[in-house]
Amino acid sequence: MLTTIHPNLTQPWHPPKPLPLKSKAPHFRIPILNTLSENNPMAQKSGRIKRQVLNPEGRTKLNPKSDREFYAFPRFVTHVDNNFISTLTDLYRERLSPGSEVLDLMSSWVSHLPKEVEYKKVVGHGLNAQELAKNPRLDYFFVKDLNQDQTLELESCSLDAVVCTVSVQYLQQPEKVFAEVFRVLRPGGVFVVSFSSRMFYEKAIAAWREGTGYSRVQLVMQYFQCIEGFTQPEIVRKLPGTGGAKQEGGPFGWIVRLLGLMSGSDPFYAVIAYKNFKPVYE
Repeated sequence: MLTTIHPNLTQPWHPPKPLPLKSKAPHFRIPILNTLSENNPMAQKSGRIKRQVLNPEGRTKLNPKSDREFYAFPRFVTHVDNNFISTLTDLYRERLSPGSEVLDLMSSWVSHLPKEVEYKKVVGHGLNAQELAKNPRLDYFFVKDLNQDQTLELESCSLDAVVCTVSVQYLQQPEKVFAEVFRVLRPGGVFVVSFSSRMFYEKAIAAWREGTGYSRVQLVMQYFQCIEGFTQPEIVRKLPGTGGAKQEGGPFGWIVRLLGLMSGSDPFYAVIAYKNFKPVYE
């Protein structure tokens, strides 16, 4: 028990009288925080990594050489089929507002953004400068290996959207990358991660190589869920139907389907979440 001892024990003690109220209410100045500052506690109160999703074995690659070396030569090809690209462009048209400031993370020579939509700024990131220089949608770009350094040289709360197309399977430190994406997004900003069944097998992480379409969706959802502040992830999925597409028979048919060489054979997956809240538009 705590006992309060007053200096004068011979006189009864009374609480101090309240100060007289002024005729006019005092004016309080509420400080306005700079949300673009990395030191702003309001901007940094969320985005921490709550847990590690991958164990050390799950982060390994069959080809341990530098990714910069692997991507040293440009590949001016699309890594998914036209149906996938069309679905992705429609998704961007729906989720990315005109006039937005966008980061195309792990980009290449094409961003698949809708041609008729104008954005305030599109920043590109990737591993091959020649590919990025050919991308007509990029206002500027930077080259960086996110498996070596996950820091994005961008201001906190400076972007409305981040997209990552068919590349999430190569991240060895996805928790740190997703935390950085959270940092650079403005509140209400969206992160769209899309992928299919194709990959550079030797450069994909073990947790991805050994998975299925379902388990890969769950894995990306966990990447979002391990970061404090992202909304509950949404899943967009479009699987190829067998009614309109003719399946190649014969001894080489399974190879053709495995490589995704048939038209319409690429499954489409996207996992989407927002920073702090999902905006509601009239």
